[in-house]
Amino acid sequence: MDYAEITYAAGDRNATITLDRPEARNGYTVRMSDELADAFGRADEDEDEDVRVVVFTGAGEHFRAGAGLTQGGGFDLGESAWQEPAGRCSKRIHEMNKPVIAAIRGAAVGAGLTITLLADYRLAATDAKFGLVFTRRGMFPEGGSAWYLPRLVGMGRALDWMISGRIFGAEEAKSAGLVHQVHEPGEVLDKAYELAREIAATTSPGSVAVTRQLLYHLASADSPYPAHELDSRLTALLPTHSDAVEGVASFLQKRSPGFPLRVDRDLPSFLPWTD
Repeated sequence: MDYAEITYAAGDRNATITLDRPEARNGYTVRMSDELADAFGRADEDEDEDVRVVVFTGAGEHFRAGAGLTQGGGFDLGESAWQEPAGRCSKRIHEMNKPVIAAIRGAAVGAGLTITLLADYRLAATDAKFGLVFTRRGMFPEGGSAWYLPRLVGMGRALDWMISGRIFGAEEAKSAGLVHQVHEPGEVLDKAYELAREIAATTSPGSVAVTRQLLYHLASADSPYPAHELDSRLTALLPTHSDAVEGVASFLQKRSPGFPLRVDRDLPSFLPWTD
């Protein structure tokens, strides 16, 4: 896919996906949603597994100031399988085996916030402003945000932000658990890369992939018993699991690990979310 509204770059064991409409404060469009879905898939399915982490950011002074409503197009309510634009991106991030770090400065409003709820980390600049402004525009939450947001910040805070549609700052977002770290605007992207390097250097890609999906698929189960069952099957693999053997050996030998297994071919075959 040729990208017109985002950019994609890979190097140093990470991929950077950047919203690239700074003249429109990176306003969300249907084309951008499809480009993002393609780019996250590209990073996740990297054949050489050079990409371990995705850094997600925006060009200019704003991450994304909501939807570019004047762009129009792409809305076909006649198809039952039709997916709204924010969901096209957020569903692909949800399905990823690789962690995503969102580096946010300036406005992150509407779709500019909902698609970051799927990121594993959200790092914000001190100038970041957040808002789920749908009710103030006569619209409805999208991107699966009504499912994700209460799991991140609790139902009470989710109700406040979604019903009022008010704008709130980085410190309120951090105190609620929406944002993991707050940095000066000129530092937030560097901090995201610093975190990406740490994850790439110290963790097993297979373990990260399984752990990420365990949390999404089992955290809302009706009881802990499905988690216990899957934990037992996974733990039974460890004596002959190459990454576990390497993880223990590198710890005992006080050296950096070199995990040998690949996500595309070496994940356990019995994981319930795989086909």
